[in-house]
Amino acid sequence: MTLWILRHGEAEPRANTDAERRLTAHGREQVLRSAARLLGQPLQAIIASPYVRAQQTAALVHDILDFAQPVRTVPWLTPESDVGEVIGEIERLGLEQVLLVSHQPLVGALVGMLVEGHVQAPAPMSTATLAQLEGDWPLAGLMILRGLHAPE
Repeated sequence: MTLWILRHGEAEPRANTDAERRLTAHGREQVLRSAARLLGQPLQAIIASPYVRAQQTAALVHDILDFAQPVRTVPWLTPESDVGEVIGEIERLGLEQVLLVSHQPLVGALVGMLVEGHVQAPAPMSTATLAQLEGDWPLAGLMILRGLHAPE
């Protein structure tokens, strides 16, 4: 399986709630640069957090890739989601090529858990950073980090 994990682009510092923060113009540019790395990849699904900035990020990627299926919005990809629950949800998907769009601290902890088997060394995922992981199963410590690409 190849699991792509994308942190949303730069977002406004403030909004009524954290969930309502929108991408900045710079954030949209970051996402476009990161999305270019996904061209030609045989993605089966784009799955995103319900937060506005993640939805905007996923929509930009969807459009760049001219992806046929709609973005799937799930409640288990928010910033404070449980890493173990997220891994279980990924496994239940049963897909071979998936893009997750989410937030820190979840994305760094998720990469750390899948690659190292623990969350003590989270991956450094700045805005619009794209991680590529490969492995037979999305299980703690059993995936290989093939790339960690920041947009600039």
